[in-house]
Amino acid sequence: MFNGKEFILYRPAFLKTPRVPMAVLFGLLLSACGGGGGATPLTSVALPETGQTTCYDAAGAVIVCAGTGQDGDLLAGVAWPAPRFVVGTGVGTTDQCVTDNLTGLMWVRAPSTTPDTWVNALTSANNLTLCGFSDWRLPNVNELESLVNSEVSSSAVFLNTLGFSNVQASFYWSSSSYAGSTDIAWIVNMSDGSVFANDKSFSNYVWPVRAGQ
Repeated sequence: MFNGKEFILYRPAFLKTPRVPMAVLFGLLLSACGGGGGATPLTSVALPETGQTTCYDAAGAVIVCAGTGQDGDLLAGVAWPAPRFVVGTGVGTTDQCVTDNLTGLMWVRAPSTTPDTWVNALTSANNLTLCGFSDWRLPNVNELESLVNSEVSSSAVFLNTLGFSNVQASFYWSSSSYAGSTDIAWIVNMSDGSVFANDKSFSNYVWPVRAGQ
């Protein structure tokens, strides 16, 4: 868990966008426009809504959303299904698993409350057999972030009211290493949704996932 060492603030843009040669960029532009000698146009990926429906002014006061251009006004992305989470999917002890109807991912309903190192987290997730499945794994950073609800101050509290239990308002390991220093990995805070990177020898919480569909 957080101990002030080897933490990197939220993923900056230069970490997300590698340097691309101009020739490649030109080819991508042609493809996106349908040109380039019959090249296949680029396809889009549908991102989900963040969950935020409230708007605020610069001082943090709640305001009417209409016309602000804020997240709570536009509600950009795929709408959350109702219900979003379903308990009791799989076979056998099905009450131990929850399926997210937005992403199709299946999560352990009550993740461990014992923090562990990154390597141990990978091992325990990979070796898990639950709800009739043995293909459990540690989620990547994007999958973990998909559980964050930007409308609430604590995603852990939110999730614990929708079928999950034991979700901690703290950091969870992802399977994604930080490319700038590969002895650390990305972690997601299930309290405020912040994303950091932590030394793999430190301990954070573990939440296995599998592709439910």
